[in-house]
Amino acid sequence: MAAQMSDKHIEAGYLHAKDAYAAFGVDVATAMEVLSGVPVSLHCWQGDDVGGFENIDALSGGGIQATGNYPGKARTPDELRRDFEKAASLIPGKKRINLHAMYAETGGAKVERDALEPKHFAGWIDWAKSRNLGMDFNPTCFGHPKADSGFTLSNYDAGIRSFWVDHCIACRVIGEAVGRALGTPCVTNIWIPDGFKDIPVDRKTPRELLRQSLDAIFANPIDPKFNLDAVESKLFGIGSESYVAGSHEFYLGYAVEKGVLLTLDAGHFHPTEGIADKISSILLYVDELLLHVSRGVRWDSDHVVILSDELRAIAEELVRHGFLNRVHIGLDFFDASINRIAAWVTGTRAMMKALLIALLEPTDLLKQVERAGDYTGRLALLEELKTMPFGAIWDYYCRKQGVPTGVAWLDDVRQYEKDVLAKRG
Repeated sequence: MAAQMSDKHIEAGYLHAKDAYAAFGVDVATAMEVLSGVPVSLHCWQGDDVGGFENIDALSGGGIQATGNYPGKARTPDELRRDFEKAASLIPGKKRINLHAMYAETGGAKVERDALEPKHFAGWIDWAKSRNLGMDFNPTCFGHPKADSGFTLSNYDAGIRSFWVDHCIACRVIGEAVGRALGTPCVTNIWIPDGFKDIPVDRKTPRELLRQSLDAIFANPIDPKFNLDAVESKLFGIGSESYVAGSHEFYLGYAVEKGVLLTLDAGHFHPTEGIADKISSILLYVDELLLHVSRGVRWDSDHVVILSDELRAIAEELVRHGFLNRVHIGLDFFDASINRIAAWVTGTRAMMKALLIALLEPTDLLKQVERAGDYTGRLALLEELKTMPFGAIWDYYCRKQGVPTGVAWLDDVRQYEKDVLAKRG
């Protein structure tokens, strides 16, 4: 589609942009150095449409729906890892892999989710270690016969609740093993689809049951050097349009009381409600946050992340208030209508571009103007910054990181599609 820019043009553009930012007191080299140390966790489920490798006959996906039938999706763990490697090779900076429990490798044996062990993820751990990747983890509380009622940890049936409690406990053990093996904490995030399609009478009892289940899951402390626990809220889902037990208010209270991480998913609130404004408030009361950066279009549709105003606002909040060391950035989208590797690359590069733009902002100057009450100056500066030549800095950063500049990466993806994906049938 496009040839990569020459080193001469990249260098010239960078030097011009560097001087432009220096006029505002911005150290471009420092901004790039900070960006290179910020890891972004890529979700494995973009590569196979949230399929996993269990082949369990469940009636319900639990509110998870990937749409589209683009050819070439990964069918095996090796294919998924190979596709991830291709995507990672086209993305600058530090990457992590985010895994769901349904991606276990059991050697063909049927292993129930409440019986999963670290050995069922040894292939993933060894692979991540060999490629210097951190790993995050998630219990899979959907797409299973014991989730067909629409309720898991808040189910009225004590036996079903117990099954899912045991599954989540097993996942924390796996997360600990991952963190020990890779030398970086694994963030183990719990999300459940529990809720009612139509208006419920009893909103209280499911939440009481959910609280009891969570208390049982977290009863055994794990060293945060190896595993960090997180809980994720949602406003509504497919089949739970009227009520979700694990609401934002429920999990916010639980995270504050219990000291676990709170997860904010950009698609889990009202369609026009952004999560950026929530970050500074929540971090006054909890130590750390997990972000699932997504893009909802009219509903929690998990579209591929783009460089939108909402994404930029999230990045600005993280940078302006020094939150990069307290917030774990993960992505969560799945689009089966386009090349899946291109989706990974597009979304992750957009996240990193947003962070770079925020890092190139003269934050101290803007805060001084604001604190002086010069709101006219604040508005003028913010508008001027929108047309600053950040793209030239991004191209230079990509070149330094050894990945394609501009849209040249798409040629690489299309060649991979021709050589690899097209042969999967």
